[in-house]
Amino acid sequence: MNLLRAFIALVLFVVTVLPQPVLACSACFGASDSELAKGMNMGIFALLAVIIVVLGGIASFFIYLARRASAHASENVSTITKQNS
Repeated sequence: MNLLRAFIALVLFVVTVLPQPVLACSACFGASDSELAKGMNMGIFALLAVIIVVLGGIASFFIYLARRASAHASENVSTITKQNS
């Protein structure tokens, strides 16, 4: 059993270490002005737009929280000064 495991490990090691030709996909290997390349670029831009929208939403939420905390803090300050007078 140990011999079988050693053989399988050796085969996996040899397969991963041996140099293999790198083959590009048809979109990367083809002409850059093809319809497939244009579609891939539009997909990249669409995903980039989604990331920008999500990050913008997160940033606007934290801006909302900061403004709300500031308004609440100034309201507490005015209440405290009225009680002290």
